[in-house]
Amino acid sequence: MSSLPTASLRQLAEAVGFDLVGFSRAEPIPPEVLCSWVEAGYAADMDWMGERAAERLDVRLLLPGAKTVVTFANNYYRDDPEAADSPIARYARGRDYHSTLRDRMKAFRKALQETYPGIGTYGGVDSGPMMEKVWAARSGMGYVGKNGCFITERYGSWVLLATLILDAEVDVYGEGPAADRCGPCRRCLLSCPTGALVGNGRVDARACLSYQTIENRNQEVPEAFRVAMDSLVFGCDICQDVCPLNRKPVFAESPRFAPRAVAGLGVMELAGLTPEQYAQFVPGTALARARYDGLRRNAIYALGAARHEQARALLEKLSGESSEPVRSAAQWALLQLAS
Repeated sequence: MSSLPTASLRQLAEAVGFDLVGFSRAEPIPPEVLCSWVEAGYAADMDWMGERAAERLDVRLLLPGAKTVVTFANNYYRDDPEAADSPIARYARGRDYHSTLRDRMKAFRKALQETYPGIGTYGGVDSGPMMEKVWAARSGMGYVGKNGCFITERYGSWVLLATLILDAEVDVYGEGPAADRCGPCRRCLLSCPTGALVGNGRVDARACLSYQTIENRNQEVPEAFRVAMDSLVFGCDICQDVCPLNRKPVFAESPRFAPRAVAGLGVMELAGLTPEQYAQFVPGTALARARYDGLRRNAIYALGAARHEQARALLEKLSGESSEPVRSAAQWALLQLAS
């Protein structure tokens, strides 16, 4: 098969709803890109980051005969008034982005097969053993900034990525990362409340509030980090909010990224969610990853960090909860009100 025309593939990608698309050769990734980060302990207990390392570093093990990696990006920035003060990170306020990007990739693959029958593919949306930011950078769509986020010229870092491996070549490949526009700026590094940004675009997950509020479901959040959670319940956007390259965000028109009702809830309402309310508000959103007790635990920490006196009655009630993470968090929060 002759090489596929990138102009045609870009049209297909745009037609199914992607904002950006890039192409890179399916060449191995140097081991130090992943292994040095894992060996430094920055992956915390996310053991899956080190597992299947060989496949992460060489996509030809995922798709024999792989020639090309296609990277897609979607802008997700919204500034809807009803979610203006939400303690939930922007990407998680609407429908679960995994579903949105998977639907678009499924449509792209279908159109690709119809146009170019017989092509082999392997795709993933932030879940398979693929290093999306590495491939996005190789494709020339942008570069990894000091805050570890992937930064594009048009949309800043308010983008979500997906990757698709092809066993066919394309006519034009990206020439590597776009020019670094961070320069001497250190705003993200200085603004991170827990010092999770360790330089060179690397993030120490152990100190990252996104990790602590989403992935750390089985252990208490270290007290030194709880005190930084006064307005955070799920994820953290601080390093993106302060970034000068995000000063002129582009509004994401797709209703898929419109905030759902859960984004209109305050910290106290999230802390006091009943099982019935959780079932009403959370399914179909990325918040489901934190689970019921994890989401409430985070909100309780936030109430304690903010020394929210109006939450005393709720915290006293929750301090008798059967759920250990919730009960422990409520007891800690009450101590903060007394200090």
